[in-house]
Amino acid sequence: MARKLDHIVLCAPDLDVMRQAYDRLGFTLTPRAVHPFGTRNHLAQLQGNFIELLSIDDVARIPPDAAGQFNFGGRARDYIADRHQGLMMVVLASADADADIAEFRAKKLETYERLDFGRDAMLPDGRTVRVGFSLAFATHTEMPEATFFCCQQRHPPELFWKPDYQRHANGAHRLVEIVMVASEPASAATHVARVLDAPEAAIEGGVAVGATSDRVSVLTPAALAARFPELASIDTSTPRFVAYRVVVDDLRRARSVLDEGGVSSRSTANGIVIPPEHACGAVVELVAA
Repeated sequence: MARKLDHIVLCAPDLDVMRQAYDRLGFTLTPRAVHPFGTRNHLAQLQGNFIELLSIDDVARIPPDAAGQFNFGGRARDYIADRHQGLMMVVLASADADADIAEFRAKKLETYERLDFGRDAMLPDGRTVRVGFSLAFATHTEMPEATFFCCQQRHPPELFWKPDYQRHANGAHRLVEIVMVASEPASAATHVARVLDAPEAAIEGGVAVGATSDRVSVLTPAALAARFPELASIDTSTPRFVAYRVVVDDLRRARSVLDEGGVSSRSTANGIVIPPEHACGAVVELVAA
């Protein structure tokens, strides 16, 4: 069965700056949370998936690299040093991280030991609960900036998903598409399809992997520039995640929120495009439900 989008990880040096940016975009964010491996985050919970804003909390808590283990904190540290900010990872929903790792190994994908961790989460009423996760990573030596992982939540869903956190001024409803750029989309899409366990379909200037509501689109640099001129000058030397699409309840409502926040944007036939300088290094496309 094809894997569904669970969340994306946007990474930048200053979490407060990220929070302020996403406040202006009209997203409601969860209170700050801290990971045991040196990072911290805010989340924008949507309907069934979410956006994660991530930065370094304490570099001293980032563990050293170890054989067979994915260094999450180390990856965030290095990404910030190399790229400053952007869409660092794409995450897929999981009911069994061990099964995901076994499948990745069977497909000869680069994978790692399961990463288990817990953290405190503040509820809307101010109470704090403990939530836990198990992660299964899949990487590719020729795609070092396109990390995927599966995320299994090891706590009752009601401790994580909260309606108060899922209501957004911009009417955001669900994350439905990730956009990648690659000089050879067919090759990159083959890897993506193996990770998502989803079919490929040719699209103009690239390849789409997965269903319309849980899609990764891999585009050539030229096709990316045609769809998002805001990204015409980005580095395309290696496949990477550059944009994402969110369904909103009402585009006029979303436009009003952006205008109130002083966020420049561009209207298209499909919706509204927010340039990367307003969204932590990635283009955001808002489309109507």
